[in-house]
Amino acid sequence: MKSEDVPILFVGPEQSPLLEWLRQNEKNVLATSDKIDQAFIVSRQIWFLISYGYRHIIKKDVLDLLPGRAINLHISYLPFNRGADPNLWSILEGTPAGVTIHYLDEGVDTGDIIVQKPVKLDFEHDTLATSYDRLQHEIQSLFRQHWPEIRAGKCQPKPQTRTGTAHKVKDRSAVEHLLTEGWNTPIARLAGLLR
Repeated sequence: MKSEDVPILFVGPEQSPLLEWLRQNEKNVLATSDKIDQAFIVSRQIWFLISYGYRHIIKKDVLDLLPGRAINLHISYLPFNRGADPNLWSILEGTPAGVTIHYLDEGVDTGDIIVQKPVKLDFEHDTLATSYDRLQHEIQSLFRQHWPEIRAGKCQPKPQTRTGTAHKVKDRSAVEHLLTEGWNTPIARLAGLLR
């Protein structure tokens, strides 16, 4: 099989604009939002895995089949805001906002960083929804820019520090009362409330 024909697996929402871009730029792209296992990877001869907005933890036995060829796109400036709702926690806790592409490992958003970019949020005009959209745009742009060298394995990853922050979906319930307009709540109203 030629290198351009090897199967690339995108795990995440199938309506993702990034999946559409991949299908326009790669010959053999498969996609699923379902939970995957070793059999899925082996039976389809997956060569590279891209996780973006995927709602399942990928197990070590699956990652062992794809050494250096399984990445995640996360809308936070790792090691800050690993896990759920990164833009919400960045605003509430005053941690750096940004986007990161990293290798997958056994942890949640703990793998070596391939490339990242800080993102300045607009505290005068942004809401939680518009800040989320801004981060989504930035991570997709960062991926498109760096995909050729990521695909070729020509990146110089750097380990994450173990310090940082992490949140689970259930953590949001403790601050839900602050989101007076849901995801349309202006971020200026939320900034620093937990500091």
